Amino acid sequence: MRKNSFMEGAFIATFAIFLVKIMGILYVIPFYSLVGLKGAILYGYAYSIYVVFLNLSTGGIPIAVSKAVSEYNTMGYYNLKEKIYKISAILMVSVGFVSFLTLFAFAPALASTILGQLEGGNTIEEVTLVIRVVSTALLIVPLLSVTKGYLQGHKFIYPSSVSMLLEQVLRVTVIILGSYIVVNLLGYSIETGVAIAVFGATLGALFAYLYLAYKIKTNKESLLRDQPLTREEAKTSNKQLIKLIISYALPFIFIDILKSSFHIIDTLTVVSTMVSLGNSELAEVTVGVITSLGSKLNMIIISISIGITVSLVPNIASSFVKKNFEDINRKINQTLQAILFVGLPMTIGLFFLVQPAWVVFYSYDETSIAIFSMFVFQALVFSIFSILIKIFQTMNNTKVAIGTLLAVFATKAMLNIPAMNLFNNLNWPIYYAPITLTLILQGVGIVFLLKMLNIKYDFKFGKYSQNYIKIAIITAMMFIILRIFNLFIPITAVTKSAALLELIAFILIGGISYLIITFKSGLIYDVFGKPFIDKILSKLVVFQRK
Repeated sequence: MRKNSFMEGAFIATFAIFLVKIMGILYVIPFYSLVGLKGAILYGYAYSIYVVFLNLSTGGIPIAVSKAVSEYNTMGYYNLKEKIYKISAILMVSVGFVSFLTLFAFAPALASTILGQLEGGNTIEEVTLVIRVVSTALLIVPLLSVTKGYLQGHKFIYPSSVSMLLEQVLRVTVIILGSYIVVNLLGYSIETGVAIAVFGATLGALFAYLYLAYKIKTNKESLLRDQPLTREEAKTSNKQLIKLIISYALPFIFIDILKSSFHIIDTLTVVSTMVSLGNSELAEVTVGVITSLGSKLNMIIISISIGITVSLVPNIASSFVKKNFEDINRKINQTLQAILFVGLPMTIGLFFLVQPAWVVFYSYDETSIAIFSMFVFQALVFSIFSILIKIFQTMNNTKVAIGTLLAVFATKAMLNIPAMNLFNNLNWPIYYAPITLTLILQGVGIVFLLKMLNIKYDFKFGKYSQNYIKIAIITAMMFIILRIFNLFIPITAVTKSAALLELIAFILIGGISYLIITFKSGLIYDVFGKPFIDKILSKLVVFQRK
């Protein structure tokens, strides 16, 4: 195995996560045709609850492990970073088991809370079943996550990225083939098919963990697993290491739970509130777009920040140990530029192509398309908000990270129902209320966090400011180009085949025009660095020759 630099690691992780999310979207097409809207919403119920417990079980310790391993490697404490991994693995298995038991036992109560007084849709028994089935993944995923964090802390990004791909391939295979066999060949109910589909998370995680365990076993020398114990390391007890892990992990756990709980607020309030306001026919459609169907499309954009975070945490942790704040400033600017360089045109492009995108992946539904046309912007805002939270936490500034997130979350919880009532009184579409509120609150959070970076760490955009302006201008140029072509190629398709053609045509037009302008203007070199781009281009040339 070979260590990866910051941008190389970010690229590898982002590319892998991007592929994972693409697979996570593409499987929706056949799965949706198999189980329909009701089955897709049922699947979303299970995952929206599961994600909270998943973050409780995996959100903190893997990142804490990545951070601690990176710090100890920087200081030359190789035995301590191995102890960190072993202790963390035990903790993760224990927490995962408790989370599994909790979710399994309280599944009926959660199902009842989600559905409220809803009639004619999914039943409490059906929601309970899928929640209990997906809870089995909590027995495997925590151990898988901490193993990924261990490798990422060494800056070995490639193996953990491959494991993500393997996990997703098996998961998607189970979702599609499993549900098809159960529903179409064996004749079982849609609910049973959805239950088999969510079990794919468990099987995929198991396969991915076995792969990583094999890589660690066969690369002991690269991981420096058998180094002699130093005097300083001998002074550190297991009790001290456990305290360190917990002190690092708890803020990350709390942060990830709060971030995922934005969807939980919507899951627990949107249906009941819309039913009480006389919009029961739109209630499940709205929560389905926000918590499941729309979120899957948004994950294409969010995958950028997730991939960058994988490389960012160990790199910033290493620089922070050395007190190299100039390097931290450079990496933060690189991070924000990379997110905007890729995420902004993707967001604007998906907004422009909202109808054909929705038709291709699901089916034509005017309400769902209208909801997603607003919801798509949440992907970019959430990505920037999340990456800034992670930066503060990596630099041990827990108060700012948790304080900001808690303030945004608490405000969302308090105002979600009033916002829907306000939109209803103003005769505005109620389904825009929870989305608009989240965008405003997270936007305010971003401004506050950037200001705090400047105050506490003298963070400045400085020489990078022109790059941010160029990204915005070139994205606007891309949008204008799409609008011009739209005059000659109208977007009107309501069938999957026609919508796919429109989607491909405009993606090529927008993507090619954006890349050409960024190359001609030199922006792509300014953001990622000429050596890195030249390296990528050289590999593409070699691939073409082969």
